[in-house]
Amino acid sequence: MNRWATRRWPAPHWPSIRGRGRTDAGPLLLTATVIAAVALLAGAVPALFRAAADDAVQDTVRRAGHDANVLVHADWERDDGPTGGRVRMPRLADDVDDFRTRATSALGPDLDAALLPPVAVVNGPILSITDGTVPRTFQFTYLSGDLGGPDVTWIAGNAPGPTVSDQYVETPYDGPPWPVQIGLSEADAAALDLGPGDRIPVKDGQGRDKDVRISGIYRPADSADPAWRLAPALLRPVPGADGEGTTRFAGLLSPESLPDARLAVDEDQLRRTIHFAPVPDALTWDATAPLASRVVKLKATSGSSSERDQSLRWESQLDTALRAARTQISATSAQAAVLLAGVLTATVLVLLLAADLLVRRRASALSAARQRGAALPDLGAELIIESTVVSLSAAAVGLVLARAAAPGVSWTWAVPVVLAGAVAGPAFGILAAARASRDRRQPANPAARRWIRATGQLRRAAVEAAVLIAAVAAFVTLHQRGLLPVGSDGDTGELTGDLILPISALALGALVGALVLLRLLPLGARGALRQALRSRRPLAVFGAAQAATTAGRALPLLVLVSTTALASFALILGTTVTRGLADGAWSTVGADARLDVGAGAATPALAERIAAEPGVGQVVVAQVTDSARVFTESTPLTPRLVIVDAAAFQRLLATTPLPDAPALARLTAPGPGDVPALVRSSDGELRTGTRLQLSRDDAPAIRLAAVGTAPSVGGAGDVVIVDAAALADAGLPAVPNTVWVTGPGAARAVSNSGVAADVVLRADALRAQRVAPLTAGLLRLAWTAAAVLLALGLLGLALAAAAGASERWQTLTRLRTLGLRPRDVRWVAAGELLPPVVVAAVCGPLLGVLLARLTLGPLDLWLLTGQAVEPAAVLPWWLLGLVSVALLAAAATVVPVESALRRRDRLSEVLRAGE
Repeated sequence: MNRWATRRWPAPHWPSIRGRGRTDAGPLLLTATVIAAVALLAGAVPALFRAAADDAVQDTVRRAGHDANVLVHADWERDDGPTGGRVRMPRLADDVDDFRTRATSALGPDLDAALLPPVAVVNGPILSITDGTVPRTFQFTYLSGDLGGPDVTWIAGNAPGPTVSDQYVETPYDGPPWPVQIGLSEADAAALDLGPGDRIPVKDGQGRDKDVRISGIYRPADSADPAWRLAPALLRPVPGADGEGTTRFAGLLSPESLPDARLAVDEDQLRRTIHFAPVPDALTWDATAPLASRVVKLKATSGSSSERDQSLRWESQLDTALRAARTQISATSAQAAVLLAGVLTATVLVLLLAADLLVRRRASALSAARQRGAALPDLGAELIIESTVVSLSAAAVGLVLARAAAPGVSWTWAVPVVLAGAVAGPAFGILAAARASRDRRQPANPAARRWIRATGQLRRAAVEAAVLIAAVAAFVTLHQRGLLPVGSDGDTGELTGDLILPISALALGALVGALVLLRLLPLGARGALRQALRSRRPLAVFGAAQAATTAGRALPLLVLVSTTALASFALILGTTVTRGLADGAWSTVGADARLDVGAGAATPALAERIAAEPGVGQVVVAQVTDSARVFTESTPLTPRLVIVDAAAFQRLLATTPLPDAPALARLTAPGPGDVPALVRSSDGELRTGTRLQLSRDDAPAIRLAAVGTAPSVGGAGDVVIVDAAALADAGLPAVPNTVWVTGPGAARAVSNSGVAADVVLRADALRAQRVAPLTAGLLRLAWTAAAVLLALGLLGLALAAAAGASERWQTLTRLRTLGLRPRDVRWVAAGELLPPVVVAAVCGPLLGVLLARLTLGPLDLWLLTGQAVEPAAVLPWWLLGLVSVALLAAAATVVPVESALRRRDRLSEVLRAGE
């Protein structure tokens, strides 16, 4: 007969399933609670991160401001006439509309949906107003959107009209100034004291007079219209727009006066640009990759700026902002995944320990079922049905709660917990039932017993070696590859296969550390027993004997060490990020307060006035130039150039948490030849010994020699620092535009400086970083993970104590027949329980510190903290001490609780146990 035909499907006994469920409702409910709680965390965190990622993209674009706008430039059609003059083009406004339509159609549907309706801006050259003693400038501007320009009300005069009514007019190149009509805002007209019909006396850069006539005075219908932000001088005079001490005025052109504006200036001086402003609320994490790719393609297909044609020339930093947001989001996603992997690993270990406790409680029932003839497949099916129902139900409850607490839910991270809860109990139960009915006897041959023992040791060594190899591979991959996706434009935000191993490095490292301690603890327990046997204290002997007996139990020590190590790592991560944010604010601002002023305003008089304010410590002025024109032997560079008094800057750094820069002293060292400079480069292209050339307009380049490494300035990747006096001796005096101020009164002093400047406060920068979506989310996850891991550790301690409580108190109760008092029994019980707890309390935080040293660097935390380098690990010893104290305090309460619960055990029942 075919043996396959005699096999049958497992036949579960449903009354047994219900009976075991009612009998062990407590452990099953505890397992369900753990699964539900962790499923809630694992299901809510990815959804909350997705929402935080969307907020981070929007926040990045908002901070980028006008730099995130998509700009399109194009030259005009030439206006050469048949007789050698320039032809007036009356339909020039229609050309602007066609230009706007052509640019919009080139965007593509995805990019078009993420941008506001376009605004066309036509700007004339900057003209100088000749009357008065105060330097004032003027510019005429034309604004046009899909529905026309921004609405205005003409309170005096009329809208600008055409200078001539003829359809065809040709004017010679060297003819008199062509008149152009413009409108003035109320504020500009009042400041200029001009009205309709007046002329504005202006000249261009070559000293030629221009005929600009005021047709009317207008009032904007909505001053908050986004179009006005592109030309704020159309609403009111703008001080400092064209240099310190200047004030810019602007005149509004109409479609009728736009053709005259082109004839009023040189052919290439009237420039037209289409502005597309992004809609931050319309941007999401999923849309960043295609949008950035589209912007790059548009810029790649731009026409050449050297050719005078009407081809579109695209300009935008939107792709850069989106890539920066994607990089930061990818790093934060991986950092959150590392914490979640640690929580899931600890949860799986706790579920294994709970399953072990459940099987110990059911050992007699499973053994009886096997003796009555129950087949192992039937028992396995019954246990699987029970555990599956419990696990799936608990996970469903957790995911439902996660959906209620978060904007979405993710079930992927909950799968390992559900599998552990569904498989651990049946696997342990089948093994226990199989052992109970196994008829194989212990061999009498010593060689056979050694063979069995060696086989078990080899199996354990194989498992430990596999974990060790996986951990080594994970750490090597983490350090070699990092956690950022290889293709940042193509990643979807989901974890890919190449990231699973480095993300698991932390959890695997904790397991390896626990396995090492698991090997050492029995050796230490046996050593303590040998020492106790030499003493005359029986309590020490009994306690050491109990500890040596139970020291080989793997799960309790694995749970305790892993949870304390991972909780310590989470605390270190949170503390490091918090400290890094503070250091990042110092690095971003450079002092307690920074004043970014126009060129020439940061004079010694301004510095002295600020230094005289109460609460001000150090005041340093500098010229900070982004994208300076610096060359090596053959490579053009665009570093941040800082021209500063090196000695004063060194004193400033010495009084702040910023890293000291002793190399600044080399900048003031006298000596002929090249000007000494400090350099810093993100890619290593700038290094000590490099020869540089600093370009100048209409003058030979200044040769620089890199003599040391520059400190970070404002978080820039490439920095060149030169002493102001040394550079002035070389023929380039500094024009300061930055003021760094330290001291408790720095914020008030720079806010009341009385100059037109941008005030940047360190406190504001720190506050903005702390409330940033990704930073706030990662910090909350770190503190939550630490609390959950500590709770899992305490739960594991309780489960481990409960699993061995029956055998422990049977032994201790029998010892009472030898004369031990109840107090002595409690000390012996403590001697059995405390060794693994003490090992976990002492070695767990230290293992967490080691893991932090090994993993914090590749986590790219600097992307969150705003620092130029990776933040140094900050060890919160008092928090790590609290973890150890909590574990020891919980262990101290276990023995009194067990003693109280076992007080009613009858000695006769204990002595008959096992008969």
